[in-house]
Amino acid sequence: RKHKHAVSQHNRCNLCGRPRSYMRKFGICRICFRMLSSQGQVPGVKKSSW
Repeated sequence: RKHKHAVSQHNRCNLCGRPRSYMRKFGICRICFRMLSSQGQVPGVKKSSW
């Protein structure tokens, strides 16, 4: 998706373009992160249990 302003591109999910709940460490939003991590696509991420 093309943006008119350079600022609009900053801190958006790389997969879906969502501007809110963006995780800098992974470069994606929480929804995409949850989906990918449950599929085992994000290395080093494991569901916590205690």
